[in-house]
Amino acid sequence: MDVVDYEIKGSEMQFVEVELDPGEAAIGEAGSLMFMEGGIQMDTVFGDGGRQQGGGFMSKLLGAGKRLITGESLFTTVYTNGAARKQRVAFAAPYPGKIIPMDLRQLGGTLICQKDAFLCAARGVSLGIFFQQKLSVGFFGGEGFIMQKLDGDGLAFVHAGGTVVRRELQPGETLLIDTGCVVAFTPNVNFEIQYVGKIKTALFGGEGLFFAKMTGPGTVWLQSLPFSRLASRVFAAAPQMGGSREEGSMLGGLAGGTLLGGLLGGGDDD
Repeated sequence: MDVVDYEIKGSEMQFVEVELDPGEAAIGEAGSLMFMEGGIQMDTVFGDGGRQQGGGFMSKLLGAGKRLITGESLFTTVYTNGAARKQRVAFAAPYPGKIIPMDLRQLGGTLICQKDAFLCAARGVSLGIFFQQKLSVGFFGGEGFIMQKLDGDGLAFVHAGGTVVRRELQPGETLLIDTGCVVAFTPNVNFEIQYVGKIKTALFGGEGLFFAKMTGPGTVWLQSLPFSRLASRVFAAAPQMGGSREEGSMLGGLAGGTLLGGLLGGGDDD
């Protein structure tokens, strides 16, 4: 397991710089690279870059299959410092939010996170899949049956949307969360789905039909802006059917144009 130094830069659109000693390596999700210094050697590998030190073709094929199930690319990129001095490689977040450093050694060796949350990690962190055991979570949990699982005792970096908050749940303590706002949790947290309880609230409350019910003990990370929510707002504000939509502007749209025309041409009747 490589032990790397890092620095997270930026506020809303963050990126992480990972410093590698000679011979050390980091693995990154496809398309996450921002820059790398000249001594870094880049190698795209089939499947889970964290497992390339051992195992044969079937092991690599199994790792690639797991990544494909979670919606990720079949390939992972390994960045190795081939120089005689320290070198840096940087990975950028795909949308506004925060990059969270996760020390798997301090978290018991395993972390469960939403699909697409993984950004990069030190070499030796294993990327796998986590199957939800309950049908209710699979159908209504927002993330489906399958989530990402990070194993190892090294450092991994997870990305989430908006502002991120970490909650420590005591034994028996329960937290009800919007299903899209769950970023990650430790395996000892019990994850269930709870119906909101009232038809009127479900239909007109705008919060969906179900909550994620997280019960301690364990740690839960929450995000204030799920990517699905951001995408739906962008789609709703985009021009529809070839027209334009300029909300919040007195001069935008048909009503604004009519009002402006009335004000400028108000003297025609005199």
